[in-house]
Amino acid sequence: MRKLNIHSILLALCLLSGMTLGAQTRNRAYEEYIEKYREVAIEEMKRYHIPASITLAQGLLESGAGRSELARKSNNHFGIKCGSTWEGRTVRHNDDAPRECFRAYRHARESYRDHSKFLSTGARYAFLFRLKITDYKGWARGLKKAGYATDPRYAQRLIDIIELYDLDKYDRKDGLKWAKENPNPHQPYLANELVYVIARKGDTFKSLGKELDISHRKLRKYNELPKDYELKGGEIIYIEEKKKRADKDHIVYVVRSGDSMYSISQKFGIRLKNLYKMNRMNPESPAPKVGDILRLR
Repeated sequence: MRKLNIHSILLALCLLSGMTLGAQTRNRAYEEYIEKYREVAIEEMKRYHIPASITLAQGLLESGAGRSELARKSNNHFGIKCGSTWEGRTVRHNDDAPRECFRAYRHARESYRDHSKFLSTGARYAFLFRLKITDYKGWARGLKKAGYATDPRYAQRLIDIIELYDLDKYDRKDGLKWAKENPNPHQPYLANELVYVIARKGDTFKSLGKELDISHRKLRKYNELPKDYELKGGEIIYIEEKKKRADKDHIVYVVRSGDSMYSISQKFGIRLKNLYKMNRMNPESPAPKVGDILRLR
C-alpha cells in the first residue's frame, strides 16, 4: 500500500482550501468528487461491508479529489501499489522511492472495486469488519492502526473530511437499512482474484442475493449450480464469474480424499468446463483418483 507522502498531503490540504481542525469551509472540487462517486461507494459498501463514508474519504484524500497524477493518468484513486500478486496494468510513479510500481485501471470504478478487495481480503484489516458499518471513527482509526498510511494524522484527516462533508449520511441512507437487515453479514474471501463467501446453514440464493446486492440467478450461474439446488451450508459461493484458469501460483493440484472436479473448480475459482478441458476430460470421464495430478492453468 502506498504511504501517504508529503506531496499527497499538500495536494489534499490545498483542495480543502485551507481547512483546519474545526473549520467549516467546503471545497467545490471535493463536492463534485463526492457527487460523482457516492453511488459507487454505496454499491461497494453493500457488497463488501466497508462504510461508504470511509471509501469516499480515502478516495478524496489519496487522490486529491481525483486530481492526483495517479488518479488522472491511471485511474488509481487509492494509491495501491502493485504487490507480488498483481497481474494487471501497471504504471511507474515517484513516491517513497523513485519509479515505484502502482496498479493502473481502465476506469475509476475498477479502482474502487480493487480497494474493496484489498481491505476485505487483507489479514491485517480483518478486525475492521467486526465494527459496525456506521462506526466511521473506528474504521478511520483502525486503518491507521493497521498501517494503511504512515501519516500520524491519517485517521483524523479521514474523520475531518467525513464530518465536514457529512459523508456518514451515505452509511445511513439505505446502508443503515441494509445493516439492520444483515446484522451478521458474510465475510468476503478471495480466490483467484475473485470474491466469494461461505454459505451458512439456512442460507438461500435469494437471501444471499439480497445481502450481497446481486441477482440470485447470477449467483447460481456463477457457481454453476442447477435451479433445484438448495444450499446446505459450507459451500463456496462466488459473487463474480469464475475464470478460465487458476492464478499463476497454482499450476497443478494433487487430488485429495473427498475432492471432485466441481469442488476443485470452486476451490481455485475455475470454470468447470475449463478445468475439464485443461485435463482432457469431460463430465462423463471417471472421477479423478486420490493422488492424480490436475492442471489448473
